[in-house]
Amino acid sequence: MESSSIFRLAFILSIVIFLLTHSWFHLYKTSLFLSSKTNFPPTFKTRKTKFDSVLETPIFKVKNTFNSSPSYPLDPLTIQEINKAQIIISSYKPFLGSFPSIRSLSLDEPEKIQILNWKYGDPLPPRRAFVIAWANSQVHLLIVDLNLGQVISHVQNPGSGYPPISIDDVRVAIRATLSNEEFNKSIVARGVNFSDLVCTTPSSGWFGPEEEGKRIMKVRCYSSQGTPSFYMRPIEGLIVTVDIDKGEVIKILDTSPKIPIPNGENTDYRYMSQDKPPEMKPLNPISIEQPKGPSFTIENGHNVKWANWDFHLKADQRAGIIISRARIRDSETGEPRSVMYKGFASELFVPYMDIDENWYFRSYMDAGEFGLGATAMSLVPLNDCPRYSYFMNGLFVTADGKPFVQPNIICVFERYAGHISWRHSDLPIHGFEERIRESRPKVTLVARMAASVGNYDYIFDWEFQTDGLIRVTVGLSGMLMVKGTLQNSTNEDDIFGPLVSENVIGVAHDHFITFHLDMDIDGPINSFVKVDLVKEENPSAKTPRKSYWKAKRKVIEKEKDAQIKLKLYEPSEFHFINPLRKSRIGNPTGYKIVPKGNAASLLDLDDPPQIRSAFTNNQTF
Repeated sequence: MESSSIFRLAFILSIVIFLLTHSWFHLYKTSLFLSSKTNFPPTFKTRKTKFDSVLETPIFKVKNTFNSSPSYPLDPLTIQEINKAQIIISSYKPFLGSFPSIRSLSLDEPEKIQILNWKYGDPLPPRRAFVIAWANSQVHLLIVDLNLGQVISHVQNPGSGYPPISIDDVRVAIRATLSNEEFNKSIVARGVNFSDLVCTTPSSGWFGPEEEGKRIMKVRCYSSQGTPSFYMRPIEGLIVTVDIDKGEVIKILDTSPKIPIPNGENTDYRYMSQDKPPEMKPLNPISIEQPKGPSFTIENGHNVKWANWDFHLKADQRAGIIISRARIRDSETGEPRSVMYKGFASELFVPYMDIDENWYFRSYMDAGEFGLGATAMSLVPLNDCPRYSYFMNGLFVTADGKPFVQPNIICVFERYAGHISWRHSDLPIHGFEERIRESRPKVTLVARMAASVGNYDYIFDWEFQTDGLIRVTVGLSGMLMVKGTLQNSTNEDDIFGPLVSENVIGVAHDHFITFHLDMDIDGPINSFVKVDLVKEENPSAKTPRKSYWKAKRKVIEKEKDAQIKLKLYEPSEFHFINPLRKSRIGNPTGYKIVPKGNAASLLDLDDPPQIRSAFTNNQTF
């Protein structure tokens, strides 16, 4: 009896242990699945500040529709479609010997007229992929018809230039550098431990016909000793040039071995490493509450609806964010009225103002060479995006044509920053004693992405207002690209930038961000109108006023005439109008484009970086 009881007890305990182990293993597998698929921040539930102020769990949604079938003609390619495109390319006759290096694989969008005529319930236009590939030292542009299962267009070497830089290019350049004996001797001579060595591959730019036919990359290295911010510790005067196609070093420039590597002290940018005096009290946490939840909805993963707006939103490997089919509902008639067919950042040109042989080539095209979407990192809930944000993933491809998901690279949220949308007050005056005070809070909808291109972070915000305004802002964050120097004092001559710390120069440079805007004001038939504000003299002696200005409108008929340089003392406005649609009083409907924060490039027109970025010769084109 006693032995049977012991047996029953042992049996029950074994069952309990099995259940507990199974439950733990199931939870462990689930946590692994969540961390690998949705990439939730590990401290997201009870994140604390340095001062132990607990921030509550953020309420947000993550949507991944890449395994679903597309529901709209502009929806990005799905995982299944990318896999199908990869199979089609691998069996395509010109690539049977070896698979090309895929630099971009995205939706080949249908013609605009097809999109405008398409309605929900209609069959989707043929799904096609536009591919940029590199093979046999040539650029290949392909259009793959996913419905037919074949390549329907193939163009080789369509013009000058090269495809985007891939991670494989970076690996080739760094591998060739680290295996070069002359380079290794230079590193040892500078007293840098190889365990502290960090090498990057800034693009080489373009500097004349002698570079045609070669894909070269420059390699610049840093010491990470004593700091996670290796950008602050450049190994100055050492540049390696690598032929990417051959995978070999073709030149080593070692000009300044005596320039010290800047000290890494106080360069740790992480918040927990910041030492603040006790007098600097932390700010109390701020949280925007939405007890009824957000006012926007996102249908089928990409169609955003908010207030009187609706638009299509997706991530793009080059442009980052693409806004399409932006429409606003008429507040009087309820009619949906088109505003913009498509808008995105088309290029980001960053030339550095240093003509030294170690620096002259630094003239980056951050969108075309690196990709604003490809370099976008996961946004951090609460810090990058507020509570009640909706997060979207990006789907891109590796060099071998396989899909990969970059989680949480776009967030959509409502913004209220205490600003006023509109207000007016009337003071009581004789005959009108009623006091009127009208004030309305400004709540907007924001679609955000942050691209981390090397040392800089660019925060792109597309902001929609209830009054119909669209505002695009770009925030610049991250850290400077610096140059090591022998200088220690601001009294010494400084040629290419200010001294920002001991032995560190912040090299002067520009950031030119260009946007593509395809406006469709009440339809696709639009005119571009330049409105000059012209000073007029007062011909009358009836008042003491001497002058005034008036608006003179001119419809631009040629593309060349739309290449405009902004001039402070010759101010102009730029309107997109629909000449076929009038307001109640007869004015054509339209939008005003307001360029902000503009500057002209000061480079010579025949300077190679300016030749490559000739679009910066004008502010509107």
